[in-house]
Order: sequence, then structure tokens, then C-alpha cells
Amino acid sequence: MAAPIRIVLADDHELFRQGLTSLLKHQPDLTIVAETDRVDTLRSLLDETPCDLLLLDLQMERSALAEIETLSARVPVVVVTASELVGDALSAIRLGARAVVFKRYAVATLMDAIRAVAAGNVWMPSSVQGQLAARLQNPLMNPLSPREEEVVRWVALGLRNAEVAKKLFISEQTVKSHLNNVFQKLGVRDRVELTMYAIRAGITGVHERK
Repeated sequence: MAAPIRIVLADDHELFRQGLTSLLKHQPDLTIVAETDRVDTLRSLLDETPCDLLLLDLQMERSALAEIETLSARVPVVVVTASELVGDALSAIRLGARAVVFKRYAVATLMDAIRAVAAGNVWMPSSVQGQLAARLQNPLMNPLSPREEEVVRWVALGLRNAEVAKKLFISEQTVKSHLNNVFQKLGVRDRVELTMYAIRAGITGVHERK
């Protein structure tokens, strides 16, 4: 049996933390290894606690949005939020969050998101997908070459350029060249929008569930 996904939980609502901890006791593949109600303790907590994923409330005693970029460099971040402002969700994703889950969703949806991110995927609500997808070209008219599709697939799964290069047995510079071409062809501005293209075009298994 595989080791459970180790989660650090950061949320300043004690009832939410207690409820989630209780529910996860019945999920053998998920376990909370540490928790905090303060944003300013997160960096030291992550340094001290081996974990696979950070579950982060976007609205704590102060906004955690400014911390996402730094935190996501250490561990994959799943954002949970009571606010359904698409702008906040987009900002979290652009700063490095691998998933955004609205708190009104069922707990099963949150667990789906956690498992998806732990598997290397991206998860986001349909409303956020819609905002990003509105900027993209029609994926049914796919202008990408087979090699460019391969690069897009691995980037959408969260790999960095050097990791993509190793997967495809090409140089990192070649990966960068392919990505430059892809960005121009698709009219996308960054890796988040590129991931959305991959979702809509069926290039990868990234998904979302309401």
C-alpha cells in the first residue's frame, strides 16, 4: 500500500480544521501531519515538517495571497477559499497554486483536488477555467506540431523546463524554443493559460470537478 499523502493544513477557522482532520481519518491515502492558524509560521513549519502538500486558506488573519509564490516553491499548494472572486483565484494560480477549491464545495471535491495535485496535476473550478479559456484560441484547430504537444503535455503536468528536457531527451534550450513557438501560435501569455489550453484540447489529464 502506498504511503498516504502528507498534508500541512493552514486555516484560521478551528472548526474547519477539526472537521477536516476528523474526515480525513477515514481516508487511508490522506493524512494531516501539521496545522497552523497563522500565515507567518508557515515557512518555519514547512522547514520542520516533511510533507507532500500545503492546504492553504486564502483568507486568514491576513491574506495569504502574497505568500503563495514563496510557499509553492517549497511544496505544492492547494488553496481553499470562502471567497469566489475569480480574480483572487486567478491570482493564486498565477503565483503558483496548483489548485483552488471554494469552501462551499463538498469535501469529496476537496479530496479530489488534493489527490489530483499530489499526482502532479492542476485542479481549478469551472468558473476560473472559463475566465482563462475565454482568452484562448479554439483548441479544435490545433496548430501545434507533435513535438510541441509533447512539451505542452509535460508543462501542463507541472514539470519545469529542465525536467521536460530530460523526459524528451532534448536540451533545455530546445524546450524553451518550443515554448516560445507555442506561446506565439496559441496567443497564451504564461504557463497557466497554456495548461488551460491543454485541458480544453485534451492533451493531458488535468481536470476539475464541481
